[in-house]
Amino acid sequence: MVFGVYVHWPFCASKCPYCDFNSHVHAVIDQAKWRQAYEREIAHTASLTTDREVSTIFFGGGTPSLMEPETTAHILNSIRRHWPVSDDCEITLEANPNSVDTEKFEGFRAAGINRVSLGVQSLRGDDLKFLGRTHDVDTAKKGIDIARKTFDRFSFDLIYARPHQTLNAWREELLEAIDIGANHISLYQLTIEQHTPFYTQFHRGEFQIPDQDAAADLHDLTQEIMHAADMPCYEVSNHARAGEESKHNLIYWRSDDYAGIGPGAHGRLTLNGKKHATRGHRAPDIWLDRALNNGHGLHDFELITQSQNFDEIVMMGLRLREGIPWARLSAIDPEHTEIFKQSPAIKRMCDEGYIGVDQARFWATGDGLKRLNAVLGYILTT
Repeated sequence: MVFGVYVHWPFCASKCPYCDFNSHVHAVIDQAKWRQAYEREIAHTASLTTDREVSTIFFGGGTPSLMEPETTAHILNSIRRHWPVSDDCEITLEANPNSVDTEKFEGFRAAGINRVSLGVQSLRGDDLKFLGRTHDVDTAKKGIDIARKTFDRFSFDLIYARPHQTLNAWREELLEAIDIGANHISLYQLTIEQHTPFYTQFHRGEFQIPDQDAAADLHDLTQEIMHAADMPCYEVSNHARAGEESKHNLIYWRSDDYAGIGPGAHGRLTLNGKKHATRGHRAPDIWLDRALNNGHGLHDFELITQSQNFDEIVMMGLRLREGIPWARLSAIDPEHTEIFKQSPAIKRMCDEGYIGVDQARFWATGDGLKRLNAVLGYILTT
């Protein structure tokens, strides 16, 4: 059974206006204290999961590349002390291009990082400014080049469906991104999230994004170009050449267990045969104080009911092109799985071409992935 560890570094150099992640700007960070706090929460969580072997580790944020490589090494050493770690463990670190230099990336590699994911977001200068990014296009390309030379595996993100973006402009940018030579690219449609500056600006009418039809055209073009480049989507927003999928993110989408370490980090742990949701305190200073003084900064675990677990597997698994094995649902609730399999909602979604079904699994078609929220809402509530 695969098992992952997610480590959340909550700090950024600046806060992007579209971002609703748990990220904060702090002028001074005592990394020695943070190393100690992470080690204590790792030890606490490992004491609850002594039968696990770590298959993947992911440093997210925030901007984990703002960590000192020594901090990364300390955390990885702590994980290895408290859990067995597989020989082929995928260890990913998220980075922003303006926090990248050759010496620091070599330090991360020496610490044990073997894959990086770069938050490029755009290869167009004006759009980088709109998105609140503090790097320019040249810095982004330089960061990608350093990543390529330092690590065997790297990925980068782009955001599309930006204001005034045309099909031709996106085609040119996407083909340029493919030419860069990454084997994994994450492509996200710009969404306007509550509690972000963009949410206020958008509702004030300060900018517009492509309407539903235009966004659908951009999505279709994305799939067409990436498929032609042998980088089809294996998940709604993630594209990779065969064998280059993110092993850590597959843990989320396949509803396997993972430990969440750090401020606001979420986890899923099966304890005594029952699934639990875990969550660290969001406020960095409070989490730090609790981890140092109490051994962890976690809230009380929440039991995930059988019904909630079933729905979560469907919501996460249908994001994947491979879909969901019926056996995964039957392991949770065999009786409900048979009812669900024969439900009028599943039949209708199949008839309308949004879902495919066979004896082994069910999956969202290309049209279904494009309308996934509506499909999920229908099959889980009808």
